[in-house]
Amino acid sequence: MILTDDHAAHAVGAYGSVVNVTPRIDEIAENGWLLENCFATNSLCSPSRASILTGTYSHVNGVKGLETPIDASQPTFISLLREAGYRTAIVGKWHMGHGGDHDPQGFEYWDVIIDQGEYFDPQFLSANGLRTVPGYATDVITDLSFDWLGSLGGDEPFCILINHKAPHRPWEPDEKHAGMYKDIPVPSTFTDDMSTRSASARRASMRIAEFLAEEDLKQPVPEGLSYEQMALWKYQRYMEDYLACIASVDDNVGRVTDWLRDRGLFEDTLLMYSSDQGFFLGEHGWFDKRFMYEESLRMPFVLSYPGGLEAGQVFDGIVTNVDIAQTILEVAGVEAHPRMHGRSFWPDLTGAATEPVDGMYYRYFENDDANHRAPAHYGYRTQTHKLIYFYNDGEGMQGTGRYTYPPEWELYDLQADPEEVRNVYHDPDYREIREDLKRRMWLRQSELGDEPHPSQPIPALLDASGRRVR
Repeated sequence: MILTDDHAAHAVGAYGSVVNVTPRIDEIAENGWLLENCFATNSLCSPSRASILTGTYSHVNGVKGLETPIDASQPTFISLLREAGYRTAIVGKWHMGHGGDHDPQGFEYWDVIIDQGEYFDPQFLSANGLRTVPGYATDVITDLSFDWLGSLGGDEPFCILINHKAPHRPWEPDEKHAGMYKDIPVPSTFTDDMSTRSASARRASMRIAEFLAEEDLKQPVPEGLSYEQMALWKYQRYMEDYLACIASVDDNVGRVTDWLRDRGLFEDTLLMYSSDQGFFLGEHGWFDKRFMYEESLRMPFVLSYPGGLEAGQVFDGIVTNVDIAQTILEVAGVEAHPRMHGRSFWPDLTGAATEPVDGMYYRYFENDDANHRAPAHYGYRTQTHKLIYFYNDGEGMQGTGRYTYPPEWELYDLQADPEEVRNVYHDPDYREIREDLKRRMWLRQSELGDEPHPSQPIPALLDASGRRVR
C-alpha cells in the first residue's frame, strides 16, 4: 500500500484532474479498480492513518487529532497479517508519535521519518536509532522500501506500507520536477464568498490570499497587487510546487509497479495507492483540509490485483478509510478483529451480492486550532446529500479575549449543487430530507458508540426494527 499525505483526488488524472497528469497512478486503476467515493472519517493526517491501520473510528482508536499518539499495541490489519505468517514493514511517514512507547508496533520492520519529516536529506528512525539519509524524501522512501523487499526470500507473503511525506506542506519539489506546471486552471469556486455557509466555516484561517506565507511560496509576494491579483499569484505559486511534488510521487509509484513486474509479482500482488485525506486546491479560496466538504473528504483510492480482479473498473459505492483494514484482511484470507468498524468492500469488486451502503459518518474533533481555526463538527453523507453539524465545542480563543460560538447546521444537495456553494439547511423544501439525515446520523453515531455533543438535544431514536436505541 502506497499512502501519500494531502493528495487530493482531483489532482489525479484517473479522477479527471484538469491541473496535472499522473500516468503511473492511473496505470494502477487501468489494471484494476478506482473507488469513486472513498472518504476519510476524520480529515486529518494522524487520525486517518490510525483509522486505516486499525479499521476503527477516531473515538475508538484514540487518535482524534494531531497531538495524541496512537496506542500502537492495539490490533491492526498489520498485526493480524503478521500473526498469519506475513512479513510486514512500514517505511516513511508514521506521524502518530515517535520515540519510546510510540514507535510503530506490530511490524516486523519499521523505518520512519520523524513527525512530518524533511523533503531533502530526511531523518529516519528505526530500531537501530536515528540517522540522516541523503536524497529527496520521495525517492529515499522508495529506495528503502526496495531494500527491505529485496531482503525477503522464497515465496513468503509480505505486506509493506510505503508512506510518503509528499505532497504535504511546505511543498518542496526536487530539481527534476520543479517548475513543470505553469498557468494552472483556477477552480470555479475560487472567489466563493461563502454567503450561505455558517459563520463556523467562514472563520477558518485557510484562505490562500491571507494565510499562505512567504515560506510557503519561497519568494516575496510582488508589490502593488490588488487582493484578487495577490490571491491568484499565491494560488499559482502554491500549485506549482504542490503538483511538482505529486509528479515525483507518480514517478515513484511507477518504480514500485515496475519492481513488481520485473520480479513476476505484479499479477499476484494487491497494489493500492491512496492518500490519508483530500485537500483544497483553491476551491472556496482555500488550502488545507479538516472540513467535511468534498475536496477535503474524498480520498483517491486505486488498486490492482490482476490475478483476482477485473481491470479498468470503477466502484461508485460509498467506502471509508475504516473499511480498508477489513478489505485487506479478506483478500489475505485472515479474519478481521471484532472491534473493527466498517465493512470489507472486496465483495463489491468481485461481483458478490452486497447491500449498498446507506451513507457515511464523519467527525472532526479539533476545534479552533491555532493554525487553521477549523471548527469541530460531525455529519452524515449519502450519495445525494450531506448534513453537517458545527458544534464548535462552545468556546474558542482569539487574542486575549474569550468568546462563544453557537452551534450551526449546513445541508447540501450534492446532485443539484456538487460544488457545495448553497447551504439549504433552512430551505423549507428540504425539511423532510434534513430531518431524515439527522435521524440517520444519530443512529449511525449511536451504532458506533460515539457520543453526541452536549449542545445537541437528540430525541428518542428507533432502529430499522422499531427498537429504541437512544
